[in-house]
Amino acid sequence: MSKPAVRNRALRSPGGLSVRLDIRACIVVLLLLLAALVASVVLIGTGDFPISAADVVRTLLGDGDPSQELIVNDLRLPRVLVGLLVGASLGLGGALFQSISRNPLGSPDVLGLSQGATAGALVVIVLFSGDADQVALGALGGGLFTGLAIYLLAWKRGVHGYRLVLVGIGVSAIATAVNGYLITKADIVDAARAVVWMTGSLNGRDWEQVQPLLIMCAILVPTVLANARGLRMMEMGDDVSYALGVRVERVRMLLMVSAVLLTAGATAAAGPVSFVALTAPQLAKRLTRSPGPNLVPSLCMGAALLVVADWASQRAFGADQLPVGVVTGVLGGVYLLWLLITERKAGRI
Repeated sequence: MSKPAVRNRALRSPGGLSVRLDIRACIVVLLLLLAALVASVVLIGTGDFPISAADVVRTLLGDGDPSQELIVNDLRLPRVLVGLLVGASLGLGGALFQSISRNPLGSPDVLGLSQGATAGALVVIVLFSGDADQVALGALGGGLFTGLAIYLLAWKRGVHGYRLVLVGIGVSAIATAVNGYLITKADIVDAARAVVWMTGSLNGRDWEQVQPLLIMCAILVPTVLANARGLRMMEMGDDVSYALGVRVERVRMLLMVSAVLLTAGATAAAGPVSFVALTAPQLAKRLTRSPGPNLVPSLCMGAALLVVADWASQRAFGADQLPVGVVTGVLGGVYLLWLLITERKAGRI
């Protein structure tokens, strides 16, 4: 009989530190990073002034001519970086919410966080005619307020997944109604501006959006990964987690705040790009075939998905360039229907 394939490998340092690696998950992460890198290079070279992949790489390394450096470094690179960071934030935030709620539908799109961030942005646009920076702050504030409201409303001797999803759906409905009311009360100019923002787009993104996203990810991603073990223990139930020494409510609160900040920050930078937070963790889990939250694969999957969707929004429809939120919405809607049918056949809903 042949021996089963080795799936996990433990690495031990001379000091006694041991790290267990899932070989398949590591391969998936490397392939997703490669896909995101290749898609980014192709996307940078795409446009009215096409640039070959070799010239893009040469320009990024500082060896391009002045016109290429202007197009690559000043015009296209910031958009791609925003796309990578927004996709990574949504993928990681979606994985956190799905793991905490223990429900594949427990994503920011379903729980109402995206709608809450949208409400905050619309308040700034419609009531105060704010500029882009003020709209971003409004979206961040709306997302944080919505996340706090969901947590408090779902609290009853702790926060449990089923109640969290139900409360989130209710809050999402309220936020959607508020958004519709604000749109009907806006003048035609503000209404048009609001609708464009609500679609979710990377158009016009520059270095001003890159820096806040980079700082946010640099702080929150290590924080989340440092608590990944506690999150994995919590999937076995609160009682088992307490018995294993996990401070359940503290870890849950910290990770929920991190997920809310990741989602709100991504929405503030690019608008409510739909369904990336829902689909990225599920696709990552199917590729790794690994139990647990799959945080790093979900992060990489979200980044790759959004960059590929942005390329499709620019090139897959001929001369018509669509906002990236339209593409992710169509693909995510199809995936959601498939997920609902699969869960129903499995008897989980």
